[in-house]
Amino acid sequence: MAERADLLFELGTEELPPTALKSLSGALQREFAAGLEKAGLDHGEITPFATPRRLALRIEALALAQPDREMERRGPALQAAFDADGRPTRAAEGFARSCGTTVEQLQRIRTDKGEWLAYRIHEKGRRAAELLPAIAETALGRLPIPKRMRWGDSDAQFVRPVHWLLFLHGDQVIPCTLLDARAGRETRGHRFHHPGPIPIDDIGRYEQVLEEQGKVIAHFDRRARHIEDQVQRTAETIGAVAQIDPNLLEEVTALVEWPQPIAAGFEERFLEVPHEALILTMKKNQKYFHLLDGEGRLVNHFITIANIESPTPEVIKEGNERVIRPRLADAMFFWEQDGKRRLEDHVDSLKEVVFQQQLGSMYEKSERVATLAAWIAGLIDGDPAMARRAAMLSRCDLMTEMVYEFPEMQGIMGRYQARRDGEPEEIATAMDEFYMPRFSGDRLPTTRTGIAIALAERIDTLTGIIGIGQRPSGDKDPFALRRAALGALRIMKEHALPIPLQALLEQAASALAGRITGADTLSQVRSFMLDRLKGIYLEQGIPATLFEAVAAVHPDSVADFDRRIQGLVTFERQPEAEALAAANKRIRNILRKAGEEPPETVDETLFGDDAERNLHRRLTEKAGEITPLLERYDYEAVLLTLAALRQPVDEFFDRVMVMADDPAVRRNRLALLNQLSRLFLQVADISHL
Repeated sequence: MAERADLLFELGTEELPPTALKSLSGALQREFAAGLEKAGLDHGEITPFATPRRLALRIEALALAQPDREMERRGPALQAAFDADGRPTRAAEGFARSCGTTVEQLQRIRTDKGEWLAYRIHEKGRRAAELLPAIAETALGRLPIPKRMRWGDSDAQFVRPVHWLLFLHGDQVIPCTLLDARAGRETRGHRFHHPGPIPIDDIGRYEQVLEEQGKVIAHFDRRARHIEDQVQRTAETIGAVAQIDPNLLEEVTALVEWPQPIAAGFEERFLEVPHEALILTMKKNQKYFHLLDGEGRLVNHFITIANIESPTPEVIKEGNERVIRPRLADAMFFWEQDGKRRLEDHVDSLKEVVFQQQLGSMYEKSERVATLAAWIAGLIDGDPAMARRAAMLSRCDLMTEMVYEFPEMQGIMGRYQARRDGEPEEIATAMDEFYMPRFSGDRLPTTRTGIAIALAERIDTLTGIIGIGQRPSGDKDPFALRRAALGALRIMKEHALPIPLQALLEQAASALAGRITGADTLSQVRSFMLDRLKGIYLEQGIPATLFEAVAAVHPDSVADFDRRIQGLVTFERQPEAEALAAANKRIRNILRKAGEEPPETVDETLFGDDAERNLHRRLTEKAGEITPLLERYDYEAVLLTLAALRQPVDEFFDRVMVMADDPAVRRNRLALLNQLSRLFLQVADISHL
């Protein structure tokens, strides 16, 4: 076994972009590991380290050299390598020259396909110290850096200027220069607590030495856990509960090397402002962790993470309070100014905002959505008048000062303003639900009015944009139609809405009459949505065959589609499923090849075998049994009932020749099979299974 030693690589830089630090660290680990694998250097576990001023890796038990290799090159076949007199041909001589030897020194190998000339060589493995500089350079060059920078008079390029390079394999420095930094055995500590060099004599103690001497917690995830624990404990000391946003935690972790929690506060009067706006200000602008009371309400305290262990933390506290105060004052000003007008006062101003040039203004879109939402509300036991009003108000908060300053407040501000205006609570809630779901996995609207306007908005957008020929292509989707389709499908599917999809699209298209130009707009929109629906089921682990089986019978609504899918999932697990699916496939082929339309009814007098009579009797029985099940959409029970037909179907095919010579008998048997097929087609085309 080759000798091994741990390896430590650390690149020291100016402060790295906080939002990119975690991805840069992960990419360095992957690319370095790929380089080692390509070079054939065996190793143990790789531990990444990342702080604002360093990217590092510790690799356990890295081989000191590549293993030796026996290499074999196969040349021409013997019959092509020598002429009739046994003299080497040009092919043999050319192969020998390419190997740096003579024909006489080549070997012969025998295979199942004959004999060949071959050249074998023992290649000694190269030392890791020779290979590692190129591996590191390649890994750094492949990091996901959109724009690299130069510094000073150097030609080196990286995301930030590089100041030092630590590169050790065992106790030996890997001699190289990367990004104009010469490799050594020294790291650097905290910029203020220990700015000088720190020698690393033992790779295994790298993390410990940095923390004890340099005041740096090098491991990213350990630093994040430390910050989270600090924030929670600090919150407890002031009787509050900290809300830890994972994205904020990651960004703060990327900003500090020696995290120190500082609790601070602001005037209680600012709590009159919508809390979402205050939280946005604290998180987005200042990177603060906000705090809640025991009932989940925002309190006028926050926690910031300093990157220095200060002897006067109260100075840091006062500084942060001084910085946040004007931002909160701005939020209060916007809230007070917006309160001077009602939501409906902004309706006319939507006429000046273009949604899409061919599809008109935001006002015109609101009118279309209002009409469609009222129609939807009537189908789902909602209030059409309330849905119409909610749709007309849904975009009005876009015209407020608050949303102009904080775009993330759209919908949320509408909810607050509607309550302040004295609108019914359902309309106020619907202002926020209008945007749901905002992203994959987000919660759905729950009120009838919110459901109606959220669905109407997405269907109008899909129909309009696809109707003017701007269907998404590749990764280009400027109007987020894929997200709109997924949102609409989730709303209809998860709320089991009894809305006929074709009628819904027709309603949307009628409101867009004169604006959409596509002759086949409805079929395009339907196809686009079904593609997304198929993706939803695939993500749930439901095979494409089940989706195709249901799609073949064109269910009226998305809710009905889903009920059929769930019924098929249960049916497919039954022992009879495979045989009945094969039988249905056989039936479909027979009917297609028959070249004639079978009769609508079966004539019992033409039966010539008990298997025919038995199958017809059982079909008649099952048709009666499933009728009430179909009426209450219990497709699972329908399919389980029809599963009992396996035995009579098998007997029929074992004993009966469908394509009989007698035309009347043949047509009667085709009618019987067609009757069987139609029973299953009331749920799905199981021939796809």
